[in-house]
Amino acid sequence: MSLFLTILFDGLTYASWLFIVALGLTLVFGVLKILNIAHGSFYAVGAYAGASLVTWLLTLGFSPAWSLVALVASAVGVAAVMAPLTERGLLRMFYGRDEVLLVLVTYALFLILEDVTKLIWGVNPYYVADTYQAFGNIQLGPLNYVGYDVVIMAAALLAGVLTWWVLNRTRQGKIVTAVIHSAEVASSMGVNVSRIYTAAFMAGVFLAALGGALTAPMLSVQPGLSVGVIIVSFAVVIIGGLGSIEGAAIGALVVGLARAASVHIWPPAELFSIYVVMAAILVFKPEGLFQRVQARKI
Repeated sequence: MSLFLTILFDGLTYASWLFIVALGLTLVFGVLKILNIAHGSFYAVGAYAGASLVTWLLTLGFSPAWSLVALVASAVGVAAVMAPLTERGLLRMFYGRDEVLLVLVTYALFLILEDVTKLIWGVNPYYVADTYQAFGNIQLGPLNYVGYDVVIMAAALLAGVLTWWVLNRTRQGKIVTAVIHSAEVASSMGVNVSRIYTAAFMAGVFLAALGGALTAPMLSVQPGLSVGVIIVSFAVVIIGGLGSIEGAAIGALVVGLARAASVHIWPPAELFSIYVVMAAILVFKPEGLFQRVQARKI
């Protein structure tokens, strides 16, 4: 029983921050139709920015409990600065071009941002373990777990619910849905499609940076952080179905539980367990678990 609880809790923790990152990735694809390889770099920049801001606040004598506010603020700052520069200054020049070209452009941006982070923060790792310990421990049966992990789960739930509510229950969400179905028709009805693209991309960058900032206290923030994240995030959205919020949630759960089970039952399988599960699902559902049927264009 304790092994089951451990796998479940660890799987939910891993799935929670991964869902936040994958939610941004699937949102950008759903609205802009871009497979954003640079999404992992935004995650890494968020992690670096969050770790730097928290370290600065702690040196000023602030309580580690304020670190959570600092982490969210750092994600907002990253999105406010990087999203408009990327979408308006780079991606907008390639709209309407072949999708493969956009993948190559975002991959080039990914390589550039990898070196930019090294120039700004160097190659030494950053640690903000005080934040991870600030929320105490939680007793779950015979086992103790870190309270910060529950904070990550709550943040993931809040991010998913808010995103779903905005897209499905607000006027702006209806406009975004119209742009997703047909940007040309939406534009002819007076919708500022460029503004919608910028807002959606900014939301995607914010979610990536938020995922990085929230995981900064849990790991060593160092170069190369973005590579593994973008690969696993793509696995999540492929399993769930590109452009589906529900699919991102289920995909993150599948990946998180598969990883946790392999770590605790057969550790050598951690390296490939996620991809085995992804391959098994795609054999029966090549379009993903929640991919919506697309209308055929003539």
